Amino acid sequence: MTLTFNPENYKQLLVAHLPRVIKTEAENEKALAIVEDLMHRNRTLEEDELYQLLVTLIEKFEQEYYQPNQPNNPRSMLLFLLEESGKSITDLQVVLGSKIAVDEIVQGQAKMTPEQARKIADFFHIDLSLLTE
Repeated sequence: MTLTFNPENYKQLLVAHLPRVIKTEAENEKALAIVEDLMHRNRTLEEDELYQLLVTLIEKFEQEYYQPNQPNNPRSMLLFLLEESGKSITDLQVVLGSKIAVDEIVQGQAKMTPEQARKIADFFHIDLSLLTE
């Protein structure tokens, strides 16, 4: 059975949560709470779309608010995603197929390759740009 995206369900989620560009810490905290709720469940396609949108908005805000003019930090994003999702290093080893590669990335000894970043983005259902510098 193939799941299909339901625009009406997505519209209802958007109306319920009213996502928009985050401009304050309070708005960021609210978005983080929604993301955390969505992160710990089996999401529908529509919920996954909302999740990705909010993660992107949060990342944009935090880049500008906490680290202006700093490039993305893929390692920090990966550690954040692991912590917030409850997933483990072992889960990443399965995704990347290598314990050594995961250990080097997590410990900051190596950068993610474009292929590794794509696999990790797919695993966490996030936009690839969050894992690239």
